[in-house]
Amino acid sequence: MAKKENSNYCSFCGRSDNDVNFLISGLSGQICDSCVEQAYQIVKDNLETKKASNAKSDLEKDKLPTPKEIKSYLDEYIIGQDNAKRALSVAVYNHYKRLIQHVEDDVEIEKSNIIMVGPTGTGKTLLARTIAKRLHVPFAIVDATVLTEAGYVGEDIESILTRLLQAADYNVEAAQRGIVFIDEIDKIARKNDNPSITRDVSGEGVQQGLLKLLEGSIVNVPPQGGRKHPDQKMIAVDTKNILFICGGAFDGIERKIAQRLNTRVVGYATSSQNAEIDRDNMLQYVTPQDLKSYGLIPEIIGRLPILTYLDALDRSALQRILTEPKNSIIKQYVKLFKMDDVELTFDEDVFEYIVDKAIEYKLGARGLRSIVETIMMDAMFTIPSSDDKKLHVTKKYAIDQLSKSNLDRLKAS
Repeated sequence: MAKKENSNYCSFCGRSDNDVNFLISGLSGQICDSCVEQAYQIVKDNLETKKASNAKSDLEKDKLPTPKEIKSYLDEYIIGQDNAKRALSVAVYNHYKRLIQHVEDDVEIEKSNIIMVGPTGTGKTLLARTIAKRLHVPFAIVDATVLTEAGYVGEDIESILTRLLQAADYNVEAAQRGIVFIDEIDKIARKNDNPSITRDVSGEGVQQGLLKLLEGSIVNVPPQGGRKHPDQKMIAVDTKNILFICGGAFDGIERKIAQRLNTRVVGYATSSQNAEIDRDNMLQYVTPQDLKSYGLIPEIIGRLPILTYLDALDRSALQRILTEPKNSIIKQYVKLFKMDDVELTFDEDVFEYIVDKAIEYKLGARGLRSIVETIMMDAMFTIPSSDDKKLHVTKKYAIDQLSKSNLDRLKAS
């Protein structure tokens, strides 16, 4: 055999540098770009397999976080809402146990999807985001408001699972053990109590489409989301072991609850039974019947068997939210200024003033961030360019900054 005149060839596939884009030289050989790509894919596939295997081994009974441990973790970041925390902790714990169950008899544990009802700014999404930090399964948050029936402008129901696949790095096996939080579930409520002959493309139609996902079925998912088309490659995902957590404000559901309890949201009670009802917190009496009256179809309510509520935030809770949690708003701003070597401090009465304004605007905990951002805006603009190393915020400074802003337009009537 004649000896190769050109010594520049790949040590793996034997192709010369004329047949490849380029060669990478090593101590005792060379490798072409094509072999590098193949080697990368082999390594990636093996690592994903190993990752999935390790994830399975992590789901052992003695390694599972108990409901109390999960709730304790939530307590570090979220003030109050004990009922919702307990319900979420138990649901997640049971989800873990369901994934490791061994069906040795006729008893098979079914998943317990959960729905949370609470006013805006009480922490529904924050609860979901925080619990995601504690989990060892893929977690995705999706917004129900963008969903429409197939064939209409918007996103298909299956795009929910696209988000979960992305969170799992397209590892289908891992995604099939994940948790999905569907926010703004109340925005897809049926527009009226009576089924209509007209199409409700972003209401009842979406609820009907969600049924198969919540109960468990094999769904063909477009990898990149968006609309499906005939030539598109699909990924089959089994939703049987995916836990769904839904949340919504359900604005005005208190009236439905009051009607069911034969009482009024405001005014004086007329019977001894009504006198025992806490009309300042009607959500604690919420039942699946009230969700049906609001516009959720019975089939979807039946697939969300755990119903919990979040309390409206009072003055004390708002002040604690402002300063106490690990990621509290004030601690975030202190850290932002510290990164510029500036020490940020506040007078105590500033916190009371911020809380008073948040209650006035009726935006819950979400309003706290808007108010603090408005107060700190000028300082955040000028301090990085100055030589100041300290900034102390007084109540007078906070009042002056708010008076210069247009934040008063947030004031609820």
